[in-house]
Amino acid sequence: MTDPISEQFSDQSVFILLVEDNPADSELAIRALRRGRITNQIQLLEDGAEALDFLFCRGKYAHRQITDHPKMILLDLKLPKVSGLEVLRQIKADPRTQMIPIVVLTSSAQDSDVIESYKLGVNSYIVKPVDFEQFNKAVEQLGFYWVLINRSPQV
Repeated sequence: MTDPISEQFSDQSVFILLVEDNPADSELAIRALRRGRITNQIQLLEDGAEALDFLFCRGKYAHRQITDHPKMILLDLKLPKVSGLEVLRQIKADPRTQMIPIVVLTSSAQDSDVIESYKLGVNSYIVKPVDFEQFNKAVEQLGFYWVLINRSPQV
């Protein structure tokens, strides 16, 4: 017997965008999503400039359709080239991308980063737990909620 939840949400055209420059953190996040039975494609980008090019279909991503949005973006704030806050600012300022759910997943617990993220329109802000099991649990729950439970508007 097939699992109706896995079957319903395994559409590979629905993908998660993970913007993370730390290879260990990105590997842990991907593993945790898989452990949480999220089978969708995960697009990993390692800097803020590439994330913006990907989302706005520029440069090597010019072939993409801007309407091909990720189901969710997991965004680190401390990124090379363009900061996560600037990536968030540009995504939420553009009507074509502003409805994409963005979860900041970062090591920064600074109140100024939390406040600025929410001012810019982040959907959730999570400080990366240092403990491996807590990190796994946090990412599993994120994936389950934002990919399987939450209903996003069609843009």
